[in-house]
Amino acid sequence: MSDTTFMQNNLPEVFSPRRYGSVKAAQIAAYDFMKGRVNKDLKLRRIRQLWEGRATRVDGEEKDALRQAQIEEARNEYEALRSRLARLETFLAVADQAASGASLDRGR
Repeated sequence: MSDTTFMQNNLPEVFSPRRYGSVKAAQIAAYDFMKGRVNKDLKLRRIRQLWEGRATRVDGEEKDALRQAQIEEARNEYEALRSRLARLETFLAVADQAASGASLDRGR
């Protein structure tokens, strides 16, 4: 897979337009994330080129910044799933307790 294809496929995955509300907002989020991690003067236009697969080359530090974003996104998603799972376990524990209490009340 070429570097351009890598960026084109992974930028929308990490900075999902669904989460940010639009492609432009997702590109701005990608720009905000990457500009602090790249040593060159990064422009929003460059992010758009990478997003659309129109970039003629991809710098290593741009790929590294995207990989950092992927790792950060994976950590955030993992923590969100863990907290959701904890809430569901609590809900099920309460539901089981309520169901067992109801069956004990019927037996009296």
